[in-house]
Amino acid sequence: MFEFENMLHDEFADPVFCIMFYAIIFLFGIAIGSFLNVVIIRLPRQESLIKRSSHCMTCGAKIRARDLVPVFSWLALRGKCHNCGAKISSRYPIVESLNGLLYVLTFFVLDINAKAIITCVLMSLLVVVAFMDWDTMEIDQIILAIILLLAVPLAIFTDDVSIKSRIIGALVISVPFFIIGEISRPIIRKKFGEDFRAIELGDTLLMVSAGAVLGTRAVIVSALVGIIAAAIVGAIIKKVTKESKFAFGPFLSIGIAAAALWGNDIAQWYLNILSRAAETQ
Repeated sequence: MFEFENMLHDEFADPVFCIMFYAIIFLFGIAIGSFLNVVIIRLPRQESLIKRSSHCMTCGAKIRARDLVPVFSWLALRGKCHNCGAKISSRYPIVESLNGLLYVLTFFVLDINAKAIITCVLMSLLVVVAFMDWDTMEIDQIILAIILLLAVPLAIFTDDVSIKSRIIGALVISVPFFIIGEISRPIIRKKFGEDFRAIELGDTLLMVSAGAVLGTRAVIVSALVGIIAAAIVGAIIKKVTKESKFAFGPFLSIGIAAAALWGNDIAQWYLNILSRAAETQ
């Protein structure tokens, strides 16, 4: 796997090359995002991801080849099926665009190297986790296993996170999450009569995988970002809908994505603040 040192960040980098590179990456990202839509919808239903052609969810008509261009076809059709005129959810171009933007952001932050390529794969998997969990309140174990396996090429092609840090990272958040889930389950059952955990096993396993990929410092940052985001959005949801139960996976995914790009920098920044505070005392 090739690495090109500072091709995008070098002060002498060709602006035309950078613009063209980001444009190509975005187009590639939205193309992958189109497949992610298929995964998000079909995987929970245990449907084949490749055998059945894309079709209208209302009339069942096969989607024409010219209508399969990510984002642009939805805009050209004005969000409606060409056959029956039924509304096509804006979720499709949102997922496609989000994946494309995450790819661009990843290369913008990390430059062109092995870590950026692997991180793009992670970003796509996190998109699937976030939207699937939001829809079904479940996280597919196959997706979690693939995220966990990303730790292998990262360990081989990068050296910024040690094996020890990856092992500790896999446990440092997931173990407390598991304990909280176990303690909360009987309390929730007794108080509300429902059998669920404050933190579900899927969320715990997500942090096992994320910890192995990110390492100790970054996974702690990811958990903090996810918890803060969940607390803010959860408060809004409860105020609007009076519903206190919602998927945690999307917010953890946001935290993991942020930590994959800036986790170690954020952790070091915080440690520097603590160090300066200690020196002034």
